[in-house]
Formats: sequence, structure tokens, C-alpha cells
Amino acid sequence: MPYMKMKCLVMERHKAYIAMLFIQFVYAGMALFSKAAISKGMNPFVFVVYRQAFASLALAPFAFFLESSKEAPLSYTLLCKIFLVSLSGITLSLNLYYVAINYTSATFAAATTTLIPAITFFMAVLLRMESISMKHLYGVAKVLSSLTSLSGALVFALVKGPSINFNWFPSNQRQIPHSSSSSTGRDWLKGSLIMISANTAWALWLILQGPIIKQYPAKLRLTTLQCFFSCILSAFWALAFERNPSAWKIGWDIHLLSVVYCGVIVTGITYWLQVWAIEKKGPVFTASFTPLSLIITAVFSAIMWKEAIYLGSIGGGVLLVAGLYGVLWGKKKEDQKSQESDQKQENKPEVV
Repeated sequence: MPYMKMKCLVMERHKAYIAMLFIQFVYAGMALFSKAAISKGMNPFVFVVYRQAFASLALAPFAFFLESSKEAPLSYTLLCKIFLVSLSGITLSLNLYYVAINYTSATFAAATTTLIPAITFFMAVLLRMESISMKHLYGVAKVLSSLTSLSGALVFALVKGPSINFNWFPSNQRQIPHSSSSSTGRDWLKGSLIMISANTAWALWLILQGPIIKQYPAKLRLTTLQCFFSCILSAFWALAFERNPSAWKIGWDIHLLSVVYCGVIVTGITYWLQVWAIEKKGPVFTASFTPLSLIITAVFSAIMWKEAIYLGSIGGGVLLVAGLYGVLWGKKKEDQKSQESDQKQENKPEVV
């Protein structure tokens, strides 16, 4: 009995770590399954429509039952704002992401997600939502680390170098699951630029969430609404680019598995786990696990999809991860400095 109690206590202490490990495996699976489905011929725009449809259906019951008592009035003006945020963030970002993954690889998709904190920081500075204090070490660290992340993304995209061969499979069986359009260096460069654009759109969406949540604090309902609007907008987008009715057919194959996985597990389960981890340990803790999805994706891509890993990609990945942790360190120190300053102000004796 004492052993069981101790085991339960250890599990309780490490719940957040286990949750974050699970989340990174889920995100790695998203890149792998998405690449597999699109490489097998699924239209990227149709993929987004189905993904967001499954996400909306999965989230709607939870939004209704778990937040039915929460007061959050929804005006016409606020509904329009949510619609526009869905357009500029989720819709644009996801559609660009799945177009880009057709030209690049699952590993590259996972690698460039580490750029998001740096892009978010730069955009927040431009929008005057974040300040740069070059007088302090943390301010310098945030700027230099953001530039390091950007450099890492460029190295990952543009520098190949020799490939690292693994002996898990015979050489005649090793092949990357490319589509016919992703075989040239020009297509890879185009895919890299589109992927960075997708991350930029996602960073903008993250920034816009702050003001929207203040006006509509029912987070689950807000997410469901945005997924629903994104599904409708993506459907119009897909119909404009894909007129062939057969492209919309989906069977019991990798296409269905991928959209259900991305819609239900990634958007539904992972969202709640991430919110729970942020509440328990804070945003810096959750963001620090991001590089794990890159490592997991790279390993599984090499094993399952026989995807080549290049020396230049490893160098770029190291720069991306170093830049990410630099930004997180700078942000953590800045928050600590801000808290200390607030405490001093509170403890300051009032002058009568």
C-alpha cells in the first residue's frame, strides 16, 4: 500500500510532464499523417475543410455542456470580429500549412513551428503590444534569439548537405513519400516560404486571441465558433480551387484517418490538455516542450516514411531550438522583472 501511494504521488507530481509529452507526440502525428494523406493525393484545401468540420463536431458538445452556465453575451459586432479572426488566423494558416507540406516534408513542418514564438514577438513589437528593452540582458536575448530562429529556418530550408543514412531499411526501399510536384529544389523553396507565411498567420491569430478572449471569455465556445467559421471559409476556398467532385470523396483509408486525427485529437483533446498544462505550469513550461515534436517527427519520418535527414537540416534544427529557448528565457526573465517591480510598488508605503 505505501508503494502504491508513493507511485500515485509521483504520478500526480509529473502529470503536467506526461501531458506535455503526449501533446508533442500528437503534434508529431499531425505532421506525419497530414503529409501521408496529401502525398496520397488528397487536396490540401479539402483536407482543411474536413479537418475543421470534425473539429467543430467534436468540440460542440463540450462547449454546450461545460460552458452552458458561463455568461458570455455574443453581440453581432463581436461575432463579426470572431469571423475575421478565423479568416486571418485559422483559415489562412491551415490552408497555407497543408499546401506547404505538399512541397516540403513532415520534419520541416515540425521544425518551422518553433519559429512561431519569434514571429509572434516581432509582430507584437510592431503592433506595440510588446516592448524591447535593450538595456537589459533579457531584451537583447529576445531579439538575438528571434533572429537565430529565423536563421535556423533559412538554413533548414536552403542548406541540405550530405544525407544521413540509417540502416533500418535496405537502400532500394528508402524513398520519401513525395507528390509529383515536390521533386525539385524550386518547389522546396516555394513550400518553405509558404510554410513561413502559414506560421506568420498563426502568430497573428495568437496575438488577436488576447483582445477577443477579454470580450468573450468562454474559451471552448470561442474555439468552436472559430473552427466552424474556418470550416465554412475553407469550403468556399476549396470550391474555388477544386471543382472536381471526386476530390471530395473520402473512404476508409489514410485520408479519413488523418482528418479525424487532426480534427478530433489535435484540435479537441490536445487543446484541453494544453490549457490545463498552462494553468498548472505556465506558458513558458508548455512552450519549452515544442522541440520534442521536431525530434519525434524526424525519427518517425525516417522509420515510417523513409524520409532522408540532411546535415544542413540538423544544423538548422539546432539553431531553431536554440533560438526558441533563448526567446523563452528572455520572456521568463522579463516576467520575473515585471512581477518584482509590481511587488515593490505594492509594498511601497503610502505618503500621507
